Amino acid sequence: MSFRCPWCLSDPIYVEYHDKEWGVPVHDDKKLFEFLILEGAQAGLSWLTILKRRQGYHEAFCGLEAKKVVQLRGPDIKKLMKNERIIRNEAKIKAAITNAEAFINIQAEFGSFDAYSWRFVNGKPIVNKWKTLKQIPATSKESDVFSKDLKQRGFKFVGSTIMYAHMQAVGMINDHLLDCFRYNQV
Repeated sequence: MSFRCPWCLSDPIYVEYHDKEWGVPVHDDKKLFEFLILEGAQAGLSWLTILKRRQGYHEAFCGLEAKKVVQLRGPDIKKLMKNERIIRNEAKIKAAITNAEAFINIQAEFGSFDAYSWRFVNGKPIVNKWKTLKQIPATSKESDVFSKDLKQRGFKFVGSTIMYAHMQAVGMINDHLLDCFRYNQV
């Protein structure tokens, strides 16, 4: 059996996510928006909690299409607050709608969110060489700058720690451990 990063071994959902998605470079705006929404929802919670609700987010938030999410209003928010398939936190729900608008604005300015976001790593993944989980930081200078810029553009729930996790998830940073079988694959 191949060695995997130990953070993912507690649940089959985690293992599948680790083996197929985590750290794979994403250049699709719809997928980047999905991860922004899910990472924001994770704040203060475990990633596994969010992965288990991922389908619920797709269903509750219009297929996670920014142009549809931005249209959600008061009655929709009340309905979302009763939806047990997502995190029922009003601030996070409203942030998803606010972030959809800011996301669309970035697409208009840069042509795509992909073009905008990958600038923070000069267009290519940062490949770290960690041997243990303890070595992996919670933030980086890149996530600090990314977070600050997003906040200036009106995004919510995009602190540096959240953005570092986002950057790991979408392959802007490869934080698979050196002896993980996915390290060289991504």
